[in-house]
Formats: sequence, structure tokens, C-alpha cells
Amino acid sequence: MSIDWQAFWLTLELAAVVSAILFALGLPIAYWIAFSRWRWKFLVEAALALPIVLPPTVLGFYVLLALGSRSPLGRWWQSLTGHTLAFTFAGLVIGSILYSLPFAVQPFAASFSSVDRKLMAASATLGASPFRTFSRVVLPLSVPGLITGDHGRIWRGAHGRRQHPRRHAYGFH
Repeated sequence: MSIDWQAFWLTLELAAVVSAILFALGLPIAYWIAFSRWRWKFLVEAALALPIVLPPTVLGFYVLLALGSRSPLGRWWQSLTGHTLAFTFAGLVIGSILYSLPFAVQPFAASFSSVDRKLMAASATLGASPFRTFSRVVLPLSVPGLITGDHGRIWRGAHGRRQHPRRHAYGFH
């Protein structure tokens, strides 16, 4: 039995890149979801959850349409780089991020929501900026939730058994 090391390293690279990007994107989105009082916040949450409810083939089809050479994004990318976005590693990363975003944002938001708001109010009362409150109060109290389930969900979403964007990115149906 021969192992395809190229596929292994591609999967590992994809999982690492997507996990880092999801962490960077997911934290601020989750913070906003956890602490925003905006009346229509449920619409953002519903839009973020679409990859969970859409069938994988439909999501893959929409990703291909969005990244294809006939789409505005695809044309812009092609004029910028000289090649199409679909069927490339960058397209694969975008598809994996779109698919995995709810698996990062929802657990992050749940972890942030569990932080006692009185501690945040006390931090603000003592003169701490919102960023300092986040970095010194919210983030440390959320670390167990961020590490335990969330990184695993992101990692599995990026390279695990749910590889639908990758299959579509390389034309495997």
C-alpha cells in the first residue's frame, strides 16, 4: 500500500492555514455575536450557519460559481494574478473557510457568552479599554472553551471527513 504524501502534506497545510485564518476571523465575529445588542443579530447568525444547513454539494456548487472565471470575484482575481481562483490552493482555502466558519464562530461565541458580564463591567469601571478588557478578562476566562472543543472542530472541519469544498475545488464529485 502506497501513501500519497502530496495529498497528506496538502491536507496538513490546508488545515493549518484554515485554522489560523478561522481563529483570526472567528474571534471578532464571535465576540460581536456574544455581546452585541443589535436587533437583527439573528440574521448574521443565520447567514453564518448556512454552511451547516446547506447540503455539501450545493455549498460546493455555490463556491465554484463564486470563484469561477465568470464571477466578479473570479474575474478580479484573474486580472490581479493572471490565473483563475477555482481549482487552486487559494480557492481551496476560501472554500474551506466558508465551510468551517460556523464551526469556529458558534463555539467561540458560546465560550464568550459564558463570561460574567459583571467582570467586564468592573474592568470598564476601572478604566480598561474594550481591547484590554477582552485580552485581560474575556479571553483568559474563555480559553478552556476555545481550546477544548473549538480548535478540534476547526481542524476537523478543515481536513476531516467533511472535505466537500476540497472535493469540489479539485473537481472530484
